[in-house]
Amino acid sequence: MLVTGAAGNLGRIAVEELLARGATRVIAGSRDPAKLADLTARGVEARRIDFDDPASLAAGFAGVDRVLIISTGDIGRRVAQQTAAVEAAKAAGVKHIVYTSAPAARPDADAGLNPEHFWTEVAIAASGLDFTILRNHMYAENNLMDLPQAAASGQLFGLIGDRGTAYVTRADAARTAAGALLWAEGKTVEDVTGPAPVTNTERATLVSELTGKPVALIPLAPADLKGGMVAAGLPEGFAEALVAFQRDAVSGHHGVVTDVVERYSGRAPQALADFLKHNSAALMA
Repeated sequence: MLVTGAAGNLGRIAVEELLARGATRVIAGSRDPAKLADLTARGVEARRIDFDDPASLAAGFAGVDRVLIISTGDIGRRVAQQTAAVEAAKAAGVKHIVYTSAPAARPDADAGLNPEHFWTEVAIAASGLDFTILRNHMYAENNLMDLPQAAASGQLFGLIGDRGTAYVTRADAARTAAGALLWAEGKTVEDVTGPAPVTNTERATLVSELTGKPVALIPLAPADLKGGMVAAGLPEGFAEALVAFQRDAVSGHHGVVTDVVERYSGRAPQALADFLKHNSAALMA
C-alpha cells in the first residue's frame, strides 16, 4: 500500500500508524524521497512521486493495490495534479483509492477551495475503482493561526451566525486515513470530524480560560471580515478562502459530527478544548 505526500505532516503520521498496526509492505511517496530516510530505515520503501511528472507516477504506482492520495498544497493546480494521480493509479492496476478531501465539497464558485476537492472526487468516482473519500473537517491546528492574535488583542473576529465547526486534529485524521487504507471497502464518502461542533463564541471562551486574558467575539458580515483580513496583509484569494470556510460554518456544513475517526482509528477523536490545553503555550506567543 502506498501513501503519497508521505513527507508531509499528515502523510508521515499515516505511515507511522500503518507501521504501528503491523503493515508489512508500506510504500511512502514524496517529491523528495531523501526526506523519508528515517522511514526507510524502518523498512518503508521510498519512491519519488511527483504529481506533475507522469513518469514518476507510472513508476510510483507500479505494483500498488491500495493508495492514499493526500491532497497537494498547490492551490489552483490540484485538480490537474490529482486527476493525473487517479489516472496513473487506474493504469497501474490499483484497486482502492483513499483521498483526503474537504467537508461539503462542491463546485460552487463561492465555495473557497472546495471545487478542487469536488472535481478530484468526480475523477475518482469516474475511474471505476473502489474508493474511500475522507472529507477531513477543519484541522484543530488551524486554531493556532488566529487564536494567539485573539489572545493578544482581546478580540476574535468571525461571521455572524456561526453554528460551529467540528475541529479534528491532524493526527486523528491521519490515523483515520491509515485505517481506511488498511481495510475500507466499496465506494464511500465519509466526514472525518471531531467530537462536537465548536462556535467562535466558544473558541473565544476557551482561549480566554487558557490564557487568563479576556477575549470578546466580534461578529462581522462576510465583506467586512474579508476586508479586515486583507487590511491585515493576507492575500485577497487566501482571505476569500478563509471567509468561505466560515460561511460554511454559518450554513452548518462544518457542524457535522460522525464516528468515522473512532471507526477507522480505534480511538475517540480529541476534543478541541483538550487540544488547545495541550498547546496552551502557543496561545501566548
